[in-house]
Amino acid sequence: MGNSAAVLLVDHGSRRAEANALLGQVAALVKQRLGAGGIVEPAHMEIAEPTIAQGFTRCVEQGATRVVVHPFMLAPGRHVMEDLPRLVAEAAQLHAGVEFTMAAPLGSHTGIIDAVIDRCDAALGGGEPGRR
Repeated sequence: MGNSAAVLLVDHGSRRAEANALLGQVAALVKQRLGAGGIVEPAHMEIAEPTIAQGFTRCVEQGATRVVVHPFMLAPGRHVMEDLPRLVAEAAQLHAGVEFTMAAPLGSHTGIIDAVIDRCDAALGGGEPGRR
């Protein structure tokens, strides 16, 4: 990902601080994996800060001219199909010349299914991780 691109990770937002903190931790891990110059910011759809508008602005302030919005752990339903695009478009209107793209939600991505199976295997105390 070029230096002019940023990732905005968006979750629903919660009244529970520890739930909101998870998104910041994931954003830090994604930034670490992208390496030097990677711009990654967390944002919440509602209830908590940073909001989508705040997160989008933070991306732009760091030099982003393109923002990839990733719905983190949001199901592909009303929020992803309607609310998120609307909120991101509103945030983008505040930054002329900055483009945005929506990444597909994880939904039933094979990596998620693999993780569910691994966690269930571990909880049952059986088998090797990754057993299918």
